[in-house]
Amino acid sequence: MAAVTDLSDGPASPIAASAEAGMRYTARLHSSFETVRSLWLQHEADGVCTAHQHYAWVEGIAARLMPKDADLVFVEVSDAVTGAPVMLLPLMRRRALGHHVIEWLSCCVCDYSVPLLADARAWTRQGADAVWAAVRAALPPADRIHIAGIPQQVHGVTNPLALLSVARDSIQITSGLVLHGDPQTLIKRICRPSFAKTFHKQCRAFEQRGGLALVEADTPALTEELFDALLELRLKRFRELGRFDLLTQAPVVDFYRHAALQGLSDGSVRLFGLRVGEAWLASIYVLARKGTLHTLLLGIDQNAVANVSPGLTTMGKLMMWGCERGFDYFDLSVGSQGYKEHIGASSSVLAEICEPMTVRGRAANAAILLRSWAEGMARSHPRLNKTIQGLMRRLRRLKD
Repeated sequence: MAAVTDLSDGPASPIAASAEAGMRYTARLHSSFETVRSLWLQHEADGVCTAHQHYAWVEGIAARLMPKDADLVFVEVSDAVTGAPVMLLPLMRRRALGHHVIEWLSCCVCDYSVPLLADARAWTRQGADAVWAAVRAALPPADRIHIAGIPQQVHGVTNPLALLSVARDSIQITSGLVLHGDPQTLIKRICRPSFAKTFHKQCRAFEQRGGLALVEADTPALTEELFDALLELRLKRFRELGRFDLLTQAPVVDFYRHAALQGLSDGSVRLFGLRVGEAWLASIYVLARKGTLHTLLLGIDQNAVANVSPGLTTMGKLMMWGCERGFDYFDLSVGSQGYKEHIGASSSVLAEICEPMTVRGRAANAAILLRSWAEGMARSHPRLNKTIQGLMRRLRRLKD
């Protein structure tokens, strides 16, 4: 196994790598964006990369959200024989309750964990395990590895992380819809009949109140206006529901605002607002890349019009907007919210890696697995889940 590192904080984590793996791949560690920038942009341009691994997005995570005591851990994997690039993994190492964990460079604003792949080659479990052996041999010392939010595929290519022998199904799911055909008949064709009927009825109701328009922010001023509207509507709605939201944290707000303004240059980040007359009834934050629209944040004024949902109307209008412009997939992100099933989205289970490397890591890993089991049990019993959610809402209201 050839493991090369530019970090200076100790030997690689112990792993018994097979001879076959050592002949196939080498891994090199990097501790800064400067040393991987050209490779990153190359994979982004010519390989396989999601919007969540866009260079500017991840650089913003590191600059604004990464814990001060955390370290960047970028792993470059190459073919051991030819030296050709294979993939790049953006990770970080941080301290967590008395131990060190290596995880995806996400900080709760990156839905999916997918390596930046050099090409669209077909992966097998054997090949993925060989890459992982090289990665493990190159990692800095840590007590455990925890990578969540691993989709099965990205842009039609199998995610090698999902194939790993150490990967397992998580309790998280992701949902989305394939966009195709005439945008004007899209909702009727790809969504549930009940949603299509409701959508068109609500559009007519909004039209009667002064005209309905989905507006894309195409200037810094409009971007700021729609982001402020999203923030106000979302926080008000979450307070009413007694739910926690990351946008109560100033660094997170700063991250999303900066990314939206920065994304104006290439369209990688987009903000839309649903306007009736002169009033914003909804605002939605979207990532865009290679035919996929990723919906991230939605703020709605649920009480603006009785018995009408600005959120579902915004989703339908945005799907039509995307279809008109050649987008072929509408990603509804992670979560099992009921509205996704109501729209007619297809769902798939996300995988995760929980791999201990020390005694401390095994103890922490056992606690994580126990919590996941408890959450899974609660979700499989609707009454229990509803009771727990109600209790959490009451506790948050008391705290506010």
